[in-house]
Amino acid sequence: MEFSPTNPVVKRCLQGMQLENSDRPAEAKEVFVSAWHTASNDSERFIAAHYVARHQESVAARLEWLETALRLASALDNESVASAFPPLHTAIAQGYETLGFPEKAAEHRGLAESHQDRISDRGPFYHGTRADLQVGDLLTPGGASNYQPELRMNHIYFTALVNGAALAAALANGNTRERVYIVEPTGRFENDPNVTNNKFPGNPTRSYRSLEPLRIVGEATDWAKLTPQQLQEWRAKLSKSRGAIIN
Repeated sequence: MEFSPTNPVVKRCLQGMQLENSDRPAEAKEVFVSAWHTASNDSERFIAAHYVARHQESVAARLEWLETALRLASALDNESVASAFPPLHTAIAQGYETLGFPEKAAEHRGLAESHQDRISDRGPFYHGTRADLQVGDLLTPGGASNYQPELRMNHIYFTALVNGAALAAALANGNTRERVYIVEPTGRFENDPNVTNNKFPGNPTRSYRSLEPLRIVGEATDWAKLTPQQLQEWRAKLSKSRGAIIN
């Protein structure tokens, strides 16, 4: 499943998170359980199980849901869930430690460490902008943030989801045409910490960043352009969400 804010399970989980932020945990739990029952595939079940787990009253019940989420993530074999394994194994280790199973706890702590910083995503990768660029040009760090224009970014950002890059292009400063370029990293890159495990488990938007330039190797044309209403809705969401960017 390609991550989408319009997905019914994602929408329910977003609603549940809003209830959590409003200090309404009982209602949030009901929404997350509803998301679990609505889920129609392992990817959706994985997301829902992650949230149901944190609303369990007993350690044993929480552990059971965490292990369900781990089982589902393991079955997916998808880069979008890879970065969820370290925190999942760590949380499971804490559960076993609390219940008095030190060997199981140690096993999962080792698995958490083995999954740390492992990125195997081979793309293709995309970068959304309004700049008119050519194949062979380099995109370098130091540009203004699309979300906080006063902030100069230390990294250059990209994604493996073409529609994610299209959103970045729509939100970019300027009135010129939105462009989505196919790019290749010229050096090491990492999961975007502003996204990874921040709200949803793993890196569902397959968002990355690098201190090294990105080389443009082509331009993508098959992507969904936001309607003016959708763009307005996104800008409204961002205006209400001014948390610190990890730069």
